Amino acid sequence: MTDKRYTKSTLPEKSCLACGRPFAWRKKWARDWESVKTCSNRCKGNLRRCASGGDENKDRF
Repeated sequence: MTDKRYTKSTLPEKSCLACGRPFAWRKKWARDWESVKTCSNRCKGNLRRCASGGDENKDRF
């Protein structure tokens, strides 16, 4: 039986498009690693808000 152990240094990394921080590959992203652009759901939301033109509530007041 071979023991597969991965360390952070051997995993592929990308830079988050929203915050710019590097993040490493995760098993849950195995099928769509090429399409992963952000490190977290929070950054994904921030990126969408910026792309849609900013704050939706700015015309409210």
